[in-house]
This record gives sequence, structure tokens and C-alpha cells, in this order.
Amino acid sequence: MFRKIPSFLVPAVRFVSRLSLCVVVISATPLAVLADTDYELRRAAINDADWLTYSHGYANQRHSGLATINRGNVARLVPKWIYQTGVDGTFQTSPIVLDGVVYLTTPRNHIVALDGETGAVRWKYTHDMQTEKPCCGTHNRGLAIGYGRLYQITADARLIAVNRDTGKVVWDVPVLDPATGKSDAAQKVRNMRTLPEQEIANWTSFMGNMAPLVYEGMVIVGTTGAGYTSVFGDDEEDLGARIGRGGTRRGLRAFISAYEADSGRLIWRWYSTKKQGWEGNYVTTTSMGDVMERDIATEKANARKYRDAWKRGGGSIYSSPALDVERGLLFFGTGNAAPYADLYRPGDNLYTASLIALDINTGELRWYHQITPHDIWGYDLATPPVLIDVPVNGKQVPGIAQATKSGWMYFFDRSTGEVIRRSEPFVPQSNLFKRARDATGVVVAPGGGGGANWPPVSYSPETGWVYVAGSHFPSVYALERDAKGNDVNVLAFPKGVDTFGTVSAIDPASGKIMWQDRMSKPFSGGITTTAGGLLFMGESDGHFTARDTLTGEMLWRFQTGAGVNAPPVTYAIDGKQYVIVAAGGNKLFNLPPGNAVIAFSLFEPGVK
Repeated sequence: MFRKIPSFLVPAVRFVSRLSLCVVVISATPLAVLADTDYELRRAAINDADWLTYSHGYANQRHSGLATINRGNVARLVPKWIYQTGVDGTFQTSPIVLDGVVYLTTPRNHIVALDGETGAVRWKYTHDMQTEKPCCGTHNRGLAIGYGRLYQITADARLIAVNRDTGKVVWDVPVLDPATGKSDAAQKVRNMRTLPEQEIANWTSFMGNMAPLVYEGMVIVGTTGAGYTSVFGDDEEDLGARIGRGGTRRGLRAFISAYEADSGRLIWRWYSTKKQGWEGNYVTTTSMGDVMERDIATEKANARKYRDAWKRGGGSIYSSPALDVERGLLFFGTGNAAPYADLYRPGDNLYTASLIALDINTGELRWYHQITPHDIWGYDLATPPVLIDVPVNGKQVPGIAQATKSGWMYFFDRSTGEVIRRSEPFVPQSNLFKRARDATGVVVAPGGGGGANWPPVSYSPETGWVYVAGSHFPSVYALERDAKGNDVNVLAFPKGVDTFGTVSAIDPASGKIMWQDRMSKPFSGGITTTAGGLLFMGESDGHFTARDTLTGEMLWRFQTGAGVNAPPVTYAIDGKQYVIVAAGGNKLFNLPPGNAVIAFSLFEPGVK
């Protein structure tokens, strides 16, 4: 008897067919369960009792239809339980919630399952790092759930699947590519502890911190750490270091990969730097006509000498992709080119600092839009893209909202990658796209840490607006003589300058800012909106806050005691709505540390 292959297995079957294998064995019992899980993931955005993906659905809108907590009663919000992880470090987790169980990650990639009503621990997974010196920090932004498992990419470059009910490891594979292009060789490594320490350090120069995406039998995840060039042994240790200063560590070629959810076997891989033609057209303006200061003559003169720069070209992938299921398109942003010392990477450096669209089943490029060619300012795309319909001439065009570090939000046509419009700046801009001319340098705002960094944005269908947290955090760019005797561009964060944060509501129909509020410090944790007319977000000064989505009015806030640099999520158990958030600060930016996850709900007289 023949049975139709479920859609979630199609990519894996295609992969097997390419290997010319002739038999695929399918067990009948698991398929019904797996198919149900795919169905639930597709409808995650309308399943408001749970929170099944990083941003509550494949569109990344980070909006919940729950309204039990609303404008009229949010002032009664109180803590219901607190869980302390006991693990210090930058705390950026966005929990997953299913059937009243909260699943979250901690710094150093431990996983905890908690009872959503009480905070009681169900189980813990303790991660055993393969190296004590990960390249770029120990933070993690969350999990993906699917097929009875939880999936996580780690700071020591491993992709791990654990049983959802027990926390036991199902499989554990390295996510490695030592700049050779031979990814299969890395997959054969069984025990990295048998390798020399230096080789381990080289192979773990990649890391991962994004929450993976699960879709039809695949786990999709990108790598980070590719844009760092021997600045920090651990990027949480020294904010004062100059980015771009030479060292023993070289840039890497970042990539995004799809793995079989059942086994961890590689299905496809796409690289963030273009092998042929990565120099592009040596443009002097952005696609929006912004003039960039570039030394084109010197770049072209060096093109032949540094023609293999793409092999170390950076392009880290920081945040969870968005997925258009109907079109089969995966969307994500890429990081800055490497090294910051741009003398050694002539050209536009395709496809870094770009919005990317891939075929979800094959990993093939469908289109790209490079927002910052030859990026020397750190204006990469770190925050997740959001799928929305954008009003154009009285019609709704399937589009993408993408906030940027340069301080604008762009609205793209989802099918073509063309810009429909961009917003008014949501943070101050000065000396934008200026380059250093001497050792004194130039102060630029937004800087490499400013604008819209990694914290996710939200879209509310009730207002039709997109909400973004911004940071006014200038950088100074200066020339410095490197070991080769060349004057190279370096980036540093000056002390004693004014810094603050913003939260803005932006209308996609016009790009105008409908309201904006200022925060005392930069670097929030991201935004979640609800049908109750509320915008929840954490702030670096320790406050967890609720604002009115229509007016921006502050309606409620709670001092957690630590920087709230993680995005909140909301869920319901037996009709009772909860909002939870991690409060643990950010070591890189010296924000108040902590290790707490706090759950809030409405005060009920006589109920603890």
C-alpha cells in the first residue's frame, strides 16, 4: 500500500534522493503526531494560549490576541512567581510556552522547563561546554519547539535537540565550517574533546545565539561570530576595545543551515558572502541615495590582492528568520562584513548587511537587498524581519518591515525585495556614513551599537503600526596603524557622551512616527503587543513596562532589580493571562546583572 509522504518530509526526501538512496522507511505511528505538530506551528500566531515560536508565529509579528490584561486593568499587574536561574551573564531568552509549560534558555545554554502557573521546575538540561572560551559571549536568545523536542544552537557551535518532556538529549551535532567549504567533514567529528585545544578554539570561532526555526521536518539556524576579528576573547569582557584592531583571530564566512529535525543531518547550507562577485558594483550611495564616504580608487586597486576576502567576509546571522509559508520564502538579515579594517575587503561585500530571501526547501537565493554596501559602521541587520501587508496606493502589498541600526525602518515588497518606503528616523542621526580621516576620528550616531539592534519589534493589527525600540549610542571611528603598517578603520564606543533609548510607533502606510517615548538608557529587550491595547517591553534601568499602543502613555511599570534586556512573552492557562520576562542585564554594556525570570498576572483579592 502506498502512502502520501507528509509535506514536512518533502525536503528530507529530496535530500535523500540527491544521494541516490532507493529506500525510505516511514513509520506510521510517529507521522500523525509530527503532522499535528506542523499544523500547530503553522497556526502559532492565532494560538494565543501558547507561545510556540520566537516571535509568536512565522511572520515574526510578536503580537498576541490575549486581552484579559488590558488598558483598563494593567495597573493591577503583580508578580505571581519568580524563578532564579543561578547563572549570571547576558540574559536575552524569549521563552517558549506549550500546554502551560514554560521552556527557556539561560546563559551558557542550559535549558529549564517550568510550570507556567507556579514557576516550579519540571526538569533541567545542563549544557557541557566543549570550550571555556567561546568566541563571542555566552548569551542565547531562545529555543524552537517541534515534534516532541526542543532545539537550541549553542555558544560553542553545537545544535542540540532535547526531549520536550524530560530534557534528555536526543542528538547533538557540531555546527562547523572551518572556512574550507567542506561542511560534511565537520559533521563527522564525534568528540571534540579529543582535538588539540588550539584546533577546538579555531573550530568554535563560530557561535550561535538565535532561536532556531522549525518547519516541516527541518531545523533552520544561522551562525554568528563571523564578523569579530580578534577583538574580544569573549565579547562580554571589554566594551572599551576597538573593533577592527588586528589580532590572531580572522573573520569567518557565516552561513545559515537546515538540518533534519529527527537526526540533525545537514540538508542545505547558504553562505552570507558571495563566492564570485562579492565586490559588487562599488556603489557610492545606498539604494535610497544616501552618500557613503568610500575610497573607491583604493578599493579597486586592492581588489586583485584581496580577491579571496570573501572566504573570511563575515555576515553573521543574529536573529530568527521570518517565513512566508505560501511563497516558500525564508527572510533574515545578515551582519557586517569582516574585518572592520575595510582596506582588506574591497568592494560592496555581498551579501553582508543585507535582507535575504531564500527558498525554504532548497536554500537557494531568491533575492537580496543590501542596505549598507561596504559596511564600516556596524550597520548590520540584527533584529528579526516582520511580515506585514504594506499599504500602497490604496492596496495591501505583501511586505516586510525591517528595522536597522542606521535608525530607519524599511518596508520591502516581499516578492521582489524592492523598497516600498522607509520611515522617519527613530533615533538621532549625525555624521551618518562618514568615515575616519585621521587618528582623532569622527563621532557618528547611530553607532555600531545604536539604532535598532537585536531586540525584536512588534506589529499590532489593531493599530496597523510597527513598534520598535531604538538606542542613541554613538560610536567614534578613527584610523589606527596596524601591524602591517596600514592605516585602518577602527570603531570604539566613546565615554561621556549622551545616550538614551526610544520606543516608537511607526505607520507602514506613510513611514511616519505616530508617537515616540524616550527611555533613560539605551538597549531594551524588545517589544510584545497584545489585543488588550498594550505594549510590553523591558528597559535597561531594570523596569518592565506597559504602554498604551495608541498613545504611548505609560500605564504600568515594575522595577525588577536588573536590566531587562530580554523580550516578554504572554500566554494563558485556564483563561488566566500571564506575562513573563527575563531580567538579567547585559555584561557587554555594563547593565545591572541578575538571573531572574518573572511571571506577572492580575491581582486577585484573596489569591496568592
